[in-house]
Amino acid sequence: MLKHLYIKNFALIDILDIDLYPGFSVITGETGAGKSIVLGAIGLLLGQRADLKTLKQGADRCVIEAHFDLSRYQMEAFFEENDIEYDAEDCIIRRELSAAGKSRAFINDTPVQLSMLKELGERLVDVHSQHQNLLLNKQDFQMSVLDIIADDAQQLAAYQESYNAYHQAANELEALKEEIERNRKNVDFLQFQYQELANARLQPGEQEELEQKSETMTHSEEIKSALYEADNALQADETGIVTQLRSAMNALKGIGRVLPEAEELATRMDSTYIELKDIAGEVSGLMDDVDFDPAELDTVNERLDRLYDLQKKYHAEDTEALIAQRDSLQQQLENLDNSDEALREREQQVAQLKTQCQQLADALTKLRMKAAKTVEKEMQQRLVPLGMPNIRFQISIIQEGLAANGQDKVAYLFSANTSTPLQPVSQVASGGEIARVMLALKAMISGAVKLPTIIFDEIDTGVSGKIAEKMAEIMHEMGSHERQVISITHLPQIAALGSAHYKVEKEETAQGTTSKMALLTPEERITEIAQMLSGSKVTDAAIQNAKDLLKVKK
Repeated sequence: MLKHLYIKNFALIDILDIDLYPGFSVITGETGAGKSIVLGAIGLLLGQRADLKTLKQGADRCVIEAHFDLSRYQMEAFFEENDIEYDAEDCIIRRELSAAGKSRAFINDTPVQLSMLKELGERLVDVHSQHQNLLLNKQDFQMSVLDIIADDAQQLAAYQESYNAYHQAANELEALKEEIERNRKNVDFLQFQYQELANARLQPGEQEELEQKSETMTHSEEIKSALYEADNALQADETGIVTQLRSAMNALKGIGRVLPEAEELATRMDSTYIELKDIAGEVSGLMDDVDFDPAELDTVNERLDRLYDLQKKYHAEDTEALIAQRDSLQQQLENLDNSDEALREREQQVAQLKTQCQQLADALTKLRMKAAKTVEKEMQQRLVPLGMPNIRFQISIIQEGLAANGQDKVAYLFSANTSTPLQPVSQVASGGEIARVMLALKAMISGAVKLPTIIFDEIDTGVSGKIAEKMAEIMHEMGSHERQVISITHLPQIAALGSAHYKVEKEETAQGTTSKMALLTPEERITEIAQMLSGSKVTDAAIQNAKDLLKVKK
């Protein structure tokens, strides 16, 4: 549950530092006093996107921090999975906004992504605002309520895994059919392309080898001239480097007996002489290998032109890409020959997966239908005391084929009168009736979900008097089962039933308008509820009525 809330520099709030308590609490205040600001701050803690406009004007930083007691809700796994320190009695969630546009989020002082903050927030607090009443018109909301009561999370997960496998296989089957049909229409063209590439007798690395050979043959005269010049420089009879090096080496050897250093130099020159002689031999060999044959060059260039034409035609970068296309065409033709058998195998696989999926869908439908009876009965019991003595509430479940969440289409049908036929609740229920239906639904599912904190933002819209009192009793009951329920309300009947009563009000200061929230004393509660009953002028009768509502003795 939410046990402490701290807000600094958020909208009209300078500083709010307040304790909150278990059970049923109420928040009151005039319209525009700042109740929505407090809710907006809590929304940021639950992972909503930040808007810099909410930063108090002139402030550098906004801080919103909440302390939660999680000791009764077994949430250790979330903290272990996300490597966050776990403190069951004091879980701290903090959000910081800066005027520079930066937003940071923390769980127990560990920086976290907004998505993680939202994931934890969904487990901690449910904020029911007026716009959530529109959810009654949403198929997924109606289904989720039914699934919560059915407690079918494991069955739904098993179905979804099966459905995903079936859906993927069905898509692959359709793709295969389209490919086979396309290939059958183009079989002659595929055969022509394959034959053309096959007849080309493509070889890996062939292009690079031919390009090098063409380059060499094209420059053969230049190459031979350079090789001749190098050979002459190395091996000319009298001026060649090898000849002169040999002469120098012999001369040094001749004086080696009288000059030991000369002998050492001669030995060093000997290894150089051997290397140069070997190089000279290779140069001579290259001279013999290089020959210009116009016919062979034409043959090489013709082959290269053929390869280039094929690459351009098939949009290939090189010979290897052409070979890959040839092999692909061959595979397509082979697949086409075996297409009937492949199609039968894939169809059998899809049929088997669909059968498995259908079985799981049928089991899911049974659970939902059983839960629907429970929901219908409980909603009847909850709505009759809320001023709907002739209420009829029915859940229609029809099968419309396999889909992501099963085969069922759910519709909540409603009639407040015996003479009015059942119709979708969002189409026939008034604003006050929808508020009561939503409260009944929330009360019903809150036990199953076991959320620590539920906040109702003006759930009492469109109701008054005894009905408001009954709604307050429901919220009070919800708050008595290890749960914290907070109601923002304008009705004295609801405000009077809270175990704790907070008031939000505006205050004009020298620095501007600020919003404040405070826990009311018993005496202050009487005055506040009296004002809610009679307006700004508090009468003795209003005071007495407030005491009666609060069950305070004279």
